[in-house]
Amino acid sequence: MPAERTDVLRRNNVTVSGNPAGRPMVFAHGFGCSQEVWRMVAPQFAEDYRVILFDHVGAGGSDVSAYDTGKYDSIDGYASDVLEILAELDLQDVVYVGHSVSSMIGVVAASRDSSRFGALVLVGPSPRYINEGEYVGGFDRADITALLDNLDLNYLGWSSQMAPAIMGNPDRPELGDELTTSFCRIDPMIASQFARVTFLSDNRADLAAVVTPTLVLQCTDDLIAPTPVGEYVHEHIAGSTLVRLEATGHVPNLSSPDEVAREIRSFLA
Repeated sequence: MPAERTDVLRRNNVTVSGNPAGRPMVFAHGFGCSQEVWRMVAPQFAEDYRVILFDHVGAGGSDVSAYDTGKYDSIDGYASDVLEILAELDLQDVVYVGHSVSSMIGVVAASRDSSRFGALVLVGPSPRYINEGEYVGGFDRADITALLDNLDLNYLGWSSQMAPAIMGNPDRPELGDELTTSFCRIDPMIASQFARVTFLSDNRADLAAVVTPTLVLQCTDDLIAPTPVGEYVHEHIAGSTLVRLEATGHVPNLSSPDEVAREIRSFLA
């Protein structure tokens, strides 16, 4: 039965499917994407789980008029939306599956109110993209500055270059093309701010506050969240499980959806 379209559900284009009596599983997409990025993973859980998908404000079919530069100037604003969605649907014991920046959005949300969360699945997470001291995030600050400057100068050109590199499967160019198209659907102003929120964030201190059982899925040859980052997340979330995927690149929900679904099922079992 579809959820009644309240203001919160319209704002984030929330869709509910699957088993209405099943445990709720919420899928959250990363930068430049929409809920469509889960289209080959989420249906694999529909028989047993109540499947909830949504778009962050500014992405996909969300209400772009709800975008507020003040609210969304940090991950906290997006985490507030997640908590509002869970409250609106009165969800308990949620399996939250977050890709990329949505991994940290879930970490922040669960740290603020763990009562609705039963499990966290973090796909390609990074609490800090910039190298700092002994911490390896994968990028020097100058690299991130150049990346953001290039995005501002020519967002469409930046997307056509960056999306295939982020996807990381050069032998399957159709995947890079799909991600490029997804990037190009986003308003450049919103994309610019969300990129800054993503790449300049530092959520390392939030990891210790997580009390929810957590699975970390680390990809091979991930340009955005390299192996030391996944290991750091695992080491700093007490009791977490780290799985190194065979999938390459940063978007295994598109490049290797069956492997992602299999590891989620194994963890939940």
